[in-house]
Amino acid sequence: MNTTYDLHPHPLVRHLGKPAAQFTREDLIRFVEERRISMVNFRYVAGDGRLKTLNFVISGREHLYDILTYGERVDGSSLFPFMETGNSDLYVVPRYRTAFLNPFSEEPALEILCSFFDHTGAPLELSPEYILQKAIREFRKNTGLDFKCMGELEYYVNSKSTGFFQATDQKGYHESEPFAKFEAMRKQALKLIAACGGQIKYGHSEVGNFIKEDEAFEQHEIEFLPTGPEEAADQLVVGKWVLRMLAKQMGVEISFAPKITTGKAGSGLHFHMLLEKEGKNLVLDQGKISDLSKKVIAGILDLADALTAFGNTIPTSYLRLVPHQEAPTNICWGARNRSALVRVPLGWTGHIAMAATANPVNPPEVPPTGSRQTFEFRVPDGSADIHLTIAGLIVAAEHGLEMKGALEMAEELYIEGSLYGHPKARKLEQLPASCVESATRLEAKRPLFEARGVFPARLIDYTLKHLRSFNDEHLRAELSGNEEATRELVRKFIHCQ
Repeated sequence: MNTTYDLHPHPLVRHLGKPAAQFTREDLIRFVEERRISMVNFRYVAGDGRLKTLNFVISGREHLYDILTYGERVDGSSLFPFMETGNSDLYVVPRYRTAFLNPFSEEPALEILCSFFDHTGAPLELSPEYILQKAIREFRKNTGLDFKCMGELEYYVNSKSTGFFQATDQKGYHESEPFAKFEAMRKQALKLIAACGGQIKYGHSEVGNFIKEDEAFEQHEIEFLPTGPEEAADQLVVGKWVLRMLAKQMGVEISFAPKITTGKAGSGLHFHMLLEKEGKNLVLDQGKISDLSKKVIAGILDLADALTAFGNTIPTSYLRLVPHQEAPTNICWGARNRSALVRVPLGWTGHIAMAATANPVNPPEVPPTGSRQTFEFRVPDGSADIHLTIAGLIVAAEHGLEMKGALEMAEELYIEGSLYGHPKARKLEQLPASCVESATRLEAKRPLFEARGVFPARLIDYTLKHLRSFNDEHLRAELSGNEEATRELVRKFIHCQ
């Protein structure tokens, strides 16, 4: 008996005895029959960034075979704002590797994420998921490298204040029960996301917590492991869905919004990245950040202002990007600096004896391992179009590898230590301060996103129009000192993406 997958959190992986990446149509049919599952749900991400659903009650093997082979028709004009009603029929076709058991359904139900195809049977050119696929394909073809990434999912839980064991305001980082009221909810989310195919690194409570009148707001974070870009996007989308379903069960409100109130920590959606060749992490070279990584970082810095068009998509996004809130405002990078736009966090270079120091009586052997080093893009927030943001980062990475003077730019924009009061600070370019300004920055750099056909011009046109429709170029000044207007705006965008 093969026991390799006996402890795996994913029920399909355990039952089928193979990794999800190897799932086939026949595997899913066998699982449905052996587990006597009567319902299959197609899931797909629409223009609002949320999972949509198409339900099937399975009438037999032939029916199941049919939907797993051909997919089904949907109305694209109701799913994507850029599609016209006169020519809007689309196909949704399941991607077998994404199948998971619905952990919330009373009757066992199989969920499968789908891809969009147009009336000709070709991938939908404007679909964010397909744009990400194109970015991956072009990057690998032109560089010979693999791009891997993962996200940090930050969120607030909003509930009635009990008055007991209240955590210190804005001091919630890694707080534990009973001061972290929703630690149990977070731990349940970790287990359920893993059962749905997510590769979890860890979870913890975050800095932000405060009481406003009789409401308590508590911030948490779930961080994933680096994977391929498509898998990274899938697990973030599913992770959001799981957390919202848990919140519904518990009767509390959950929000991934970038800002809950002014003066308190906002929620980001940070992306960690690394480059690999033949499975080897290339972020470091002889224990130091490699020239390859510096070029990629330079490319990201060069396009960072335009990337806000995909990663910071609502007016309250720009209430988060303010000084002294552990959010970036200037275009720079640094090691261990949480105010930098790109941060190189602590790695495990040259410190392999730490476990032995911590356990002097029975020091463990520490086998040599590959580098775990990443670099982190700290600009996006929960309003991000996840697929387009990752695709944009891949485009920026390739741009950096091709850009003349990339190493010189990286050197010039490196900040050692605190940004505030640093001699270079005055010379640094600022991130956009509004959706309108974000659109202006994207328009100026759109040729780099449209190069090689990765981002369609029509999608860029729609993005510019949408961002400018907010008319928020003077929003910060208009909201200054107006708490009621700020609260109204926050409520409007509380359930972004």
